[in-house]
Amino acid sequence: MHPPLRIVKIFISPEHNFFGHSLQNVGHHPQVDIAAAEVVAGSGIKGDRYFNYKKNYKGQITFFDEEVYEDLCRKFAIFDKTFDVFRRNVITTGHDLNDLIGKHFSIQGIDFLGTEECRPCAWMNRVFAPGTEAALRGYGGLRARILTSGILRVT
Repeated sequence: MHPPLRIVKIFISPEHNFFGHSLQNVGHHPQVDIAAAEVVAGSGIKGDRYFNYKKNYKGQITFFDEEVYEDLCRKFAIFDKTFDVFRRNVITTGHDLNDLIGKHFSIQGIDFLGTEECRPCAWMNRVFAPGTEAALRGYGGLRARILTSGILRVT
């Protein structure tokens, strides 16, 4: 049994900023910081760009570790960027997210299946700092499927 994950922040974004933009400029659709999110089994987070994206999608919800963010801030001496630049849905603390790849886990009574690392992309070099993509390899967060519906709350 793993220690409980504590939710630090929750974000949704109704539109994509990077997806399919490999040769274009970054989009300007904001991440919306919310206190609670309705998650729907097999579908995603209501209001998010990936809600009902496709059947069995591996990234119905994404998680990112607060400690990884803090390490990046120190490494690059950047203290004016916030969690939302990474475009992950749920910022957590309390457990190594890589340990959850391929495993069932629960947060606040909601069940998930960790599917894979949420791999960093080249856009992170532009929105955080040059070198961020390489620094995040192996630490980009967790993509997961939502197995039961419910409400996640910042704790």
